[in-house]
Amino acid sequence: MDVVILVTPHPAPTRSGADIFAKWGGVFEWGFADWTYGPHIAIHSTIGRWILTMVERNREGALTSEEKRIVKTLLNKGKRNQDIQALINTGRKATINSARITEVKQNTAIRPAKQEGVEFFYARKRSYDPQTGLNLYDDERLIRSREAMLLAVQVFNSPTLRFKTEVFSVFANIAWTYLLHEHYSRAGVKLIQEDGRSLLLGKMLKRGDCPLSQGIKDNLGSIKKIRDEVEHLLLRKADMKFLSIFQACCLNFDKVLCELFGEETTLKNDLSFSLQFAKMDFDQLVDVQSYDIPPEIEVLDQALEKELGDERLGDMEYRFRVVYTFENATKSKSHLKFLHPNDEGADEVKNVLIKHEISDKLYPHKPSIAARLIAEKSGKTFTQNNHTQAWKKFDARPNKMVAEPQNTNKDYCIYHVAHKDYTYSDKWVDFIASYISNDQNYDELKAFKKGGR
Repeated sequence: MDVVILVTPHPAPTRSGADIFAKWGGVFEWGFADWTYGPHIAIHSTIGRWILTMVERNREGALTSEEKRIVKTLLNKGKRNQDIQALINTGRKATINSARITEVKQNTAIRPAKQEGVEFFYARKRSYDPQTGLNLYDDERLIRSREAMLLAVQVFNSPTLRFKTEVFSVFANIAWTYLLHEHYSRAGVKLIQEDGRSLLLGKMLKRGDCPLSQGIKDNLGSIKKIRDEVEHLLLRKADMKFLSIFQACCLNFDKVLCELFGEETTLKNDLSFSLQFAKMDFDQLVDVQSYDIPPEIEVLDQALEKELGDERLGDMEYRFRVVYTFENATKSKSHLKFLHPNDEGADEVKNVLIKHEISDKLYPHKPSIAARLIAEKSGKTFTQNNHTQAWKKFDARPNKMVAEPQNTNKDYCIYHVAHKDYTYSDKWVDFIASYISNDQNYDELKAFKKGGR
C-alpha cells in the first residue's frame, strides 16, 4: 500500500488540507491531542507542526463516489447502517465493512444522491442473476452473448423448425462477437472504430492479443463463411453436414466463457438433452451420413476444408467428433459408448468407428514366444518362469482354475475358449521389455512370488 505524509505548520491542518485526501474516502476530524482514526489514518502532533499519515486502502474494498452519495442519502432517510451495508455488498466482489458507512456519515463534504439515482441503484442491485452473478445493467453485453448462443442451440434442436443452419450460423456469430467485445471492453480496448462501427468478429480474431486458440479461430472462420452463404443459398440439407462444426462451436463457447468470466457463467445449467420420439439405431446413424447433399453445399464444405491442413482439420476445437465403440453385450442390452474428446484414449481413435476384433492378429504370442521376444528386446535373460512372474505381478491374466478365465487385461492378454490357453500382444512384449531394462525392476521381477499359476 502507498503511504502519504502531509506536513503542515502548527496549529492543526485546515479543512482544505483534508480535501486533498477526500478521493481516498478518508474522514478528518481535528483536535490538539494525538489520535488515530482506524487503521487508515493517523494524526500526530509534534513541536510546531502536525503530520497526517494516510495509508491508501484497497480500492476494491472502498466505496465508489456513487456509492458514497447513495449511502449519504440513505443515512439521511434514517436507514440503518447494517441495512445499507447489506445493500451495497449485493453483487460486490470485494465487500465493505461497517466502517465505510460510518466514514460517510461523518464526512459532511459528501453530497447526497438524487432520488432517481437511488431508485436506479436499487433496481440495479435487484438485477443480479443468483446463478451466474451477472447483472442486467452492468453485464448486458455478456448476458446478450449467452442468450444469442442459447437461441442458436434452441432453434437448431427444435423439431418443428427447418431454418437451422441459417439461424445457428447467424446467432453464433453474434454470440462470439458480444463475448469478445466484453473481453476487450474490460481490457480497456476501444470498441467503436473511426468509421463508427464496432470491432468486427473477423478483426478481433486476427488481433495479436486474441484469447482464442487456433482451432477455435478456424471454427469461427468456417461459421462466418457459412453465415455469408446464407444470403445466397438455400441450405436446406446442410444441417447434418455442418453439425460437427456447430457442436464444436458450442463447446468452445462455453469453455471460453468460463475461462474469461468465471465458471458460474456456464451454459451447462441452461441446457439439457433433447428428448426423442424414436430410439437411436446404429443403422440410422449410418444413414444420416448418406443424405443426398446438394452440390452447392458440397462446394462450400470443400472450400472450408481447402484452407486448412490435415492437422488443423483434425483439431477437436475446429470440428467436434464422437467416437462410437462396440462393447460386448446381449442384444437387449447393447448400446453405443460415447467418448468425450478429453477422455483418455480419445486422441488415439479420433473419429474412427472401431470394432475390437479379438483374434490371433492382436494377440499372436504364446508364453514361450513372448518370453523369447522380451529377452531379445531387453538384452536380458528372460525365461518362461520369469514370464509367469511378470503376468502375475501385473495381473495380465487370472490364475488357472478360476471361474472366469476370460477376465484378462485386454491390453496385454486374451483367453481362447477353444483351446483353453492364453496368448499375448505386442504391447505386452514391449511393456515388459521396457520395464526390465531397469536393473532394479529386473531384480524385483525375478524375486516376485505370488501363489497359483
